[in-house]
Amino acid sequence: MLNKRIAFIGPGVMAEAMIAGLLNQKLSKPQNLTASGPRAERGEELRKKYGIHVTTDNAAAVQEADVVVLSVKPQRLTEVMKGLKGIRPDALVLSIIAGASMKKISAGLKHKAIVRSMPNTPGQIGEGITVWAASKEVSEEQRGLAQTILGALGAEVYVEDESYLDMATALSGSGPAYVFLFTEALIDAGVHMGFPRRIAEQLVLQTIKGSADFYEQAGRHPATLRNQVTSPGGTSAEALYYLEKAGFRTAISRAVWAAYQRSLELGKEKPGHGPDGHAEEE
Repeated sequence: MLNKRIAFIGPGVMAEAMIAGLLNQKLSKPQNLTASGPRAERGEELRKKYGIHVTTDNAAAVQEADVVVLSVKPQRLTEVMKGLKGIRPDALVLSIIAGASMKKISAGLKHKAIVRSMPNTPGQIGEGITVWAASKEVSEEQRGLAQTILGALGAEVYVEDESYLDMATALSGSGPAYVFLFTEALIDAGVHMGFPRRIAEQLVLQTIKGSADFYEQAGRHPATLRNQVTSPGGTSAEALYYLEKAGFRTAISRAVWAAYQRSLELGKEKPGHGPDGHAEEE
């Protein structure tokens, strides 16, 4: 049990996932958690659901916090940081904002102990993966605290080099969107052949889940597993031929690279620009 006060600045879906994970895993108590955002109705929703403290005053939320979680949209970060006065010098600031570097956050808050992280949406059900890095001013105790908080979302991976965070944003942070698009396309293909959508969804969902579990347990290269289900001249070989002919691998590689470049750009943009990150303020 963490006997620490945690303030969430921006009570969006990922912040709620962290709150739910901390409480469901009995890592924290509702009275130690505060969520702050501009919409009072959103705060009231979280208060009723989890019993936590809520406010629309960011400055008040952080004054007594041991950990301040930044979970606002990337394009709102600069504006929000201007109003975050009174963060305790010994507090840990933990960011889940896409593209926001530790240097930018440290300068904006005039605070040194920063953890930057990149979770993904499966964290909402405790099945996410979060990559994180810490500034040199973060103590061992604070690192352990960050690891526990991020672990509420699922698996976590610590990296020494902050540059990996922009890569993680493109690969695992945006990764669920790629998986969902592929899932949607596969379901639509099933419907096009004549399956009722309900059955197509069931077939595709279990195929993806089972394949991922099989890959994890088999411990072999995915190319080896692919070859096992690809008989010469068979249906899988025919399908894969058309995928390769359509540039499937190249499209994925270019998409991930584009997301990586966009993450780098987000760290440089002025407020009011930029697409969605995973963090949001409601």
